[in-house]
Amino acid sequence: MRPTPRPAGRHRSSLVLALLAGAAPVLAGSRATAQEAGEAIALDAITVAGAPAFRETAIGPVQGYRAIRSATATKTDTPLRDVPQTVNVVPREVLVDRAETRLADALFNVSNVQPGGTIQGRSDTFIIRGFRTQTYAIDGVFMNQANTFYPVQRDLADVERIEVLKGPASVLYGRGDPGGVINIVTRQPTLVPTAEASIQAGSFGFRRVQASASGAVPGTDGLAARLSFGTQVDPTFRDLAGRDNSRFFIAPAFSWNPSPDTRVTFIGEFTRQDTVYDEGLVARNGRVPLDNISRYYGEPFSRYNANANFGTLKVEHDFNEHLMLRQVINAQGGSFDAIAARANGVSANGLTLTRRTTATTSTYAAVDSQTELVAKFDWLGLRHTALLGVEYVNGYRRAITTQGPLASVSFLNPVPGLALPGALSLQSDLKQKTELTGLYAQDQIDLGYGLQLLLGIRYDTGSQFYFSRTPASTAIPPEQQLSGVSPRVGLIYRLVEPLALYASYTTSFKPQTANVFGAASPPPETGEQVEVGTRFEFSPDLSLTASVFDITRNNVAANDPVNTGFSIITGQQRSKGVEADLAGTILPGWKVIGGVGYTDARVTRDTAIPVGNRLDGAPQFSGSVWTTYQFDEGFWRGLGLGAGVTHVGSRFGDITNTYKVGAYTRVDAAVFYDLNEHARFSLNLKNLTNARYIEAPFNQFNNIPGAPFSVLATLTARL
Repeated sequence: MRPTPRPAGRHRSSLVLALLAGAAPVLAGSRATAQEAGEAIALDAITVAGAPAFRETAIGPVQGYRAIRSATATKTDTPLRDVPQTVNVVPREVLVDRAETRLADALFNVSNVQPGGTIQGRSDTFIIRGFRTQTYAIDGVFMNQANTFYPVQRDLADVERIEVLKGPASVLYGRGDPGGVINIVTRQPTLVPTAEASIQAGSFGFRRVQASASGAVPGTDGLAARLSFGTQVDPTFRDLAGRDNSRFFIAPAFSWNPSPDTRVTFIGEFTRQDTVYDEGLVARNGRVPLDNISRYYGEPFSRYNANANFGTLKVEHDFNEHLMLRQVINAQGGSFDAIAARANGVSANGLTLTRRTTATTSTYAAVDSQTELVAKFDWLGLRHTALLGVEYVNGYRRAITTQGPLASVSFLNPVPGLALPGALSLQSDLKQKTELTGLYAQDQIDLGYGLQLLLGIRYDTGSQFYFSRTPASTAIPPEQQLSGVSPRVGLIYRLVEPLALYASYTTSFKPQTANVFGAASPPPETGEQVEVGTRFEFSPDLSLTASVFDITRNNVAANDPVNTGFSIITGQQRSKGVEADLAGTILPGWKVIGGVGYTDARVTRDTAIPVGNRLDGAPQFSGSVWTTYQFDEGFWRGLGLGAGVTHVGSRFGDITNTYKVGAYTRVDAAVFYDLNEHARFSLNLKNLTNARYIEAPFNQFNNIPGAPFSVLATLTARL
């Protein structure tokens, strides 16, 4: 007899609904539902006989492809339609259907977000609304406060949803880039037992195992635990001299409700990464040759080894139905060491690539404490949801880099293994310590008549020590004093129930690391955004978000025309654009997520870079769409089909616009089948047309090519 497969679309089996609904009290806490929004709202509900209705929370699962709540933009559990700033959410179901194993691939589902490069296979960076960002937040806490990038690539084994807050966000997050904030929301423990595991195998020798299990801990009422892990080996399509890339990730998590009014959660993540140091392809004569995308200019000794670890403890207590206290403490630390053959020049005839050997050892540590008070009250006839908070951040890093000579190789036919590194000498000894205290306040005000007002302000103060000792520079600079004010204001008007219009002004603040002649404390880099947008709900399960934005980035470090080797803080960059994102269910079983964007990001003031130059890595036009259909009845019940198209326009590879990489269009597809409620087999095909393209330009010597046609098979078992 043929087993009954799990239905698709909105109509889940009663078992899965029961698991999700049973998890909701733990995920949301006793009062983390509509209270956080500042008003009672009606949520979509799916009722099955014998099973409670599903209720989405800002930190819980999403049903389908469309999220309706988030805390990334307000730090309160707020409906997305009540946020006067663009927030895009990629739910876990999208990651599963697309069989994503990279954070960069997951974010192709968001408009005006592009991969910004892997920093030679080490980390994840992104271009958001034209501006590069090299860090992200996990559960509302920025990673690696004093470093310029997180030292490992993010694993997705414990990811519940990925959220992108577009534009400056310093009012809640402190230091940050003007393009936006990527916030990864992790999977929470549940009292109801759940478990799933998957094995994957694909082209070029890729193989991966991941699992996540959750349930009540015997002997303690209200205590639940989850354990997630992922391990993979990825030789890739690149000719990496016989070397593999590997990563191991494990994340224990606990939640405890010692009383109806108190919630305690903890998550720890531990990542070990061992990869080949890979700079990708090299630009020559204004372009990057794509005749051989597996061409590798490194050596067998080129390697990168890193570990990154953190733990976050969150305690929430409700004094009553109007007042809640939240305390978050995060501690993180890690290290990496690398030795690599690195390109540093192309001969005049374009036939030879000159190289050097570089070795780096780096360590970092940071603590982050956030104390917040959330109050809900009526005043002057208006309903308020107020947030008061204080954040203390203390981060440190040290990086010692040495370099030496290395033999050149042929540009078109490099042969690894014929060169050994020469003697290494000190290039730099970098020490950085950042200590900041931020005070912030926010008020979400229901003005009535369909109007809502959001007001916020933050003040950061502290100090930074930034010193890079080189053979030519040994003078120790003084400690920099830092301060900055970050306001935000937004207005929402619900013209009719399915349609909301909004406008907002937001700002960003980032400590300066440039070396300014005669200035002990150069002014911080700042950003300002004006955004106007709309959210329209075609149905209870399908919504469209569209916006127009204008971002100005001020106090950008520019070359000092008088004092060679120093900077002056006079530069300015500007990004203007429009975007639209669609997510949800079109018809029962038919889901879609995607977006399209236009961005004009340019230099508007500089001493060396011509005004009007395009910002590096930022395409003018980009867009993507992914859609799936799963049969809900009949002979084909349980069978699902997926297809997607991603288009990225041409981009300049550096801010001086000396070379350009071409536009590309990639086509993906998927076939999956739910054998029953407990097992799924899927086959994902990427780059069906075998297009050759550069996925992420970084500079002349660092250009990551996109993968050719590849196949990934996944077998998943669930409790």
